[in-house]
Amino acid sequence: MKHFISIYSYFIYSESNRRNLRLLFKFIAALITLVTLYSILFHFLMLLEGKNYSWITGVYWTLTVMTTLGFGDITFQTDPGRLFSIMVLLSGVVFLLTLLPFTFIKFFYAPWIEAESKKRAPRELSPEIRDHIIITSYNPVTKSLIEKLNTHGNNYVVILNDIKRALELHDEGIEAAIGDIDDPETYRKMRIDKASSVIATSTDEINANIAFTVRELNEQIPIITTADSPHSEDILQMAGSTKVLKLYDMLGRSLANWTVGGDCSSTIISRFDNLIIAQFPAFGTPLVGKLLEETGLREDFGISVVGIWERGQFKTPNPLSKIENNSVLVLAGSEENLKAYDAVYSFYHVCRVTVNPVIIIGGGRVGRTIADRFKERNMNYLIVEKNPRILQEKEQYVFGDAADISILQKAWIDNAPAALLTTHNDDMNIYLTKYLRSLRPDIQILSRANLERNVSTLHRAGADFVMSYSSLGANAIFNFIKNEETLMLAEGLNIFRVKTPQALAGKKLAKSKIRETTGCSVVAVKVDGVMKFNPDPWIPIQENSELILIGSYAGEKQMLESYKL
Repeated sequence: MKHFISIYSYFIYSESNRRNLRLLFKFIAALITLVTLYSILFHFLMLLEGKNYSWITGVYWTLTVMTTLGFGDITFQTDPGRLFSIMVLLSGVVFLLTLLPFTFIKFFYAPWIEAESKKRAPRELSPEIRDHIIITSYNPVTKSLIEKLNTHGNNYVVILNDIKRALELHDEGIEAAIGDIDDPETYRKMRIDKASSVIATSTDEINANIAFTVRELNEQIPIITTADSPHSEDILQMAGSTKVLKLYDMLGRSLANWTVGGDCSSTIISRFDNLIIAQFPAFGTPLVGKLLEETGLREDFGISVVGIWERGQFKTPNPLSKIENNSVLVLAGSEENLKAYDAVYSFYHVCRVTVNPVIIIGGGRVGRTIADRFKERNMNYLIVEKNPRILQEKEQYVFGDAADISILQKAWIDNAPAALLTTHNDDMNIYLTKYLRSLRPDIQILSRANLERNVSTLHRAGADFVMSYSSLGANAIFNFIKNEETLMLAEGLNIFRVKTPQALAGKKLAKSKIRETTGCSVVAVKVDGVMKFNPDPWIPIQENSELILIGSYAGEKQMLESYKL
């Protein structure tokens, strides 16, 4: 039924198609007339041969001859009858075997295909749609973003100018539409007046064009654009962008924040309102070897250990979790809480990491951002780079191929506390990760991933931390849409807020089984606009509160599904 409705809609909205439909009806009428005429002639010719058949038999004989089936149960015995049979046969070949298939394809099959294509990849959205997000390209960043939007039940549409690609995405479950991203009419058809935001993640030049085009139609809608060049931020803002995300800069700063080194204090990796998330390596401190319940961190400093990283594996802790020498603690608390913690535990760190330089492999935008961050933290570093044209501060560079052991030795590979892989090539990053791990089993290795599917491979190769460009970008865009400023903590790990589900209202946190059910940890509760850090697990959760949680994407999805949020 839906197919016939699609075909009907296809015909009534086009004058040329209505004209073709009239021609189709004329053809069918001519065919019926011809069959009727042949049936009448058959009846009279058979009477001349002394045979009397019914009118139904005449129609039967006509159709069997015209379709070349020719059962042979009814035949003429005279030459006039046989000549008539030849005429019926030849006309049947023309009408039924040639014109009818052509007519069927042109007026039925082709319209059905086109109607189905339009339904799967429309050029215009329904007038009823609202609060949807318009995405102007499909790439690794928007692919990850769409996964988050689907998890949270947000409506969206991806604009493409290639109908074949749009149909492929539709078959993959992606809501795609056809249009040119630099055409104002496209955005009118995408109901820009009812949309909640526009996302542009193409090149800086295309993003500027999109921002200008959208601003012609809507002065209020938020436009989120990405910027590859640091010099494009002002131009994109002048073009109308509400938020410009410098993803390469964000990626570099995130990798730098996870690097062991600097002033030996905890490193802030994310802020959520006035809640601070920081990481702190446990090596060299009295915490090593203790169970979490034995540390007294909550009682002494008011901070919580909400996660433990061990060789790239994030573990949700419990009171019996043991802190190992290679554990990196993820801490949550206020700025005052963390300062009090650092005053005690940063003393135990051996600050050799500030003497021996960290190795940065790749001197591109991400690598240079990491270097700038290290300068802010007074950390020594050396950049290994093959291209001499991008060298800036020569004393901080080692020129050559990082796969060459002699080049790595010049970069102090034997003593470096950490190495960061920032190349654009995931294959190269995987290779170098395995190579560095074989040279230095104890070195901290951090890597970027350009494709999300390579994150697990990099971990298997030996990387301690991996941050993907696509996940970071998707998370940053999603958080801006949700009016959050927090960044992704690490690959696959996020901090998020939810309204307290009815099922948890009045329950004590210790009895809620949130951690057991979802793998997420509650790091704070917001009540009447006041953030309460490290909430007492034995105080009931208030009904109109918000829970601030930390967990993996799978845990976040499980939280939303389990409590129907």
